[in-house]
Amino acid sequence: MFFIPGSVIAAVTFPGVVIHELAHQLFCRFLKVPVYQVCYFRFGNPAGYVVHGQARTWVHSVLVGAGPFFLNSILGAILAFPSALRVFEFDNASSALDNILIWLGVSIAMHAIPSTGDAKSMWQAVSGNGASILAKLIVAPVVGLIYVLAVGSVFWLDLIYGIGVSLAVPKVIVAMLT
Repeated sequence: MFFIPGSVIAAVTFPGVVIHELAHQLFCRFLKVPVYQVCYFRFGNPAGYVVHGQARTWVHSVLVGAGPFFLNSILGAILAFPSALRVFEFDNASSALDNILIWLGVSIAMHAIPSTGDAKSMWQAVSGNGASILAKLIVAPVVGLIYVLAVGSVFWLDLIYGIGVSLAVPKVIVAMLT
């Protein structure tokens, strides 16, 4: 296992960082959560961020925090799908455009996993402010999974997820249809 600094990974996969932050912003806008500041990408830690106001409900807070999971996963899969099909189904008959689309798909999908900061804000939305036990039972496993995945990123779990969404899912879909 080798170590590559997070700033280098963020620079190489910057489209994923941009879409991650855009997802937070779009979910804020859709749920009428005020957005005060957005940084889609920068060289630093964090590589991007969205500063927003308080959501009206814990559900809205969880959706804003989990927004990148939905948008990045879907967009990464859609972008890479035609190129992944060409690579897997037509004997590696890929072009430069296919390679770019696969890189975009993987880099976007690998940033689908919410950050630990996102997990913290999700947990704050249900802890200590009178949220029901049901809310805590729903959010606790999500927050726990995000922290496990954050630790897993040291072992390239985010890259594995990006490759799975962008390359393995199209292969599975084709296998199911044939």
